Amino acid sequence: MSLLGMDTVVIGGGIGGLAVARALAMRGVQVTLLEQAEALREVGAGLQISPNGFAVLRALGLGEVLTRTSVQAQAVSLRDYRKGEVLRMDLSKLEDQKYHFVHRADLIEMLAYGAREAGVKVRLLQNVTSVEPAAAGARPVVHLSNGSRIEADLVVGADGLHSKLRPALNGEDKPFFTGQVAWRAVVPNHVGRGAEAWLHMAPGRHLVSYPLRDFSALNIVAVQERQDWAEEGWAHRDDPENLRRAFADCGSEMQNILGLVEEVHLWGLFRHPVAQHWQGGQTALLGDAAHPTLPFLAQGASMALEDAWALAEELAGHDSIAAGLAGYESRRKTRATKVINAATGNAWKYHLRFPPLRGAAHLALRMMGKAAPDRMLHQFDWLYCHDETRGA
Repeated sequence: MSLLGMDTVVIGGGIGGLAVARALAMRGVQVTLLEQAEALREVGAGLQISPNGFAVLRALGLGEVLTRTSVQAQAVSLRDYRKGEVLRMDLSKLEDQKYHFVHRADLIEMLAYGAREAGVKVRLLQNVTSVEPAAAGARPVVHLSNGSRIEADLVVGADGLHSKLRPALNGEDKPFFTGQVAWRAVVPNHVGRGAEAWLHMAPGRHLVSYPLRDFSALNIVAVQERQDWAEEGWAHRDDPENLRRAFADCGSEMQNILGLVEEVHLWGLFRHPVAQHWQGGQTALLGDAAHPTLPFLAQGASMALEDAWALAEELAGHDSIAAGLAGYESRRKTRATKVINAATGNAWKYHLRFPPLRGAAHLALRMMGKAAPDRMLHQFDWLYCHDETRGA
């Protein structure tokens, strides 16, 4: 199907929304992107772009820009909270797999430039209140808080956890608190960290850190199991002393990192089901709106990028919008569900509490690292070696 001139509204100016807007505009679609904020910007935080996500950015013509604005990872180090390194995985041995640490604000800026360069019309301060999927003989409608309405041939909901389109297709979501909270912070890289991610494992907790922006900054994400409920969302400030107290029994490596934290945000980790219906009535869900994921495989951004490419490609490869959207859901749903389940099952491995069990697990990791390092490097090839731009 020729997409030339097709009128599309994308809701949400995050990673997935900007990526799908560019992917569609590059194929001749007339795209309007609605963002409720006053500017396309992101709060300070880092993220990881694994090879599967980078494949999409490269196909969108943005690979070189990402390489210039990110740190290419050379290693991942799993570390005991007191005893230091347990397992080191040398990513430089993976010649065809490039992992990047990037500041979220830099990635948003890059994608926003790419969207506008492709002809996307970006409308800021647009508060979407609801979406009506198309009824027979009509087009979908987006309703705004100012009382106006926008019709289009296609509406894409890339509006995250609190999507206005998702309930129209699936009814109200029922997430549940996982009993885990996460802190995030960006601090100066005064500890001189090189191009590697450290994952410190502790009883009921773990902490991930890696460098950003020419090694001048260090991104921190810390997770703790606890019964105290915390609100969902990234914008809730917390006292840095709460973070330090949660890891007070950890060794000097972690104390040196946490001592640099002056501003920190806290959020509760909630498990959302993968949407049963990703599309209908000339509308489609994308990224977290369709499949929110817990942060234990660092795949939120890369999954949104994969969705964006697949949606544009499926629409171009079918003879109608309905057929293209059905192809998109079929192409993406199984993989996204597998990734989310893998991420959900990953946390317990880092949080072992019983000392003999934790010691045995860490010993097994050390032995595997020495006896079969390639096996450790390639255990997630099904995830990271996937290239969505090569077709279904």
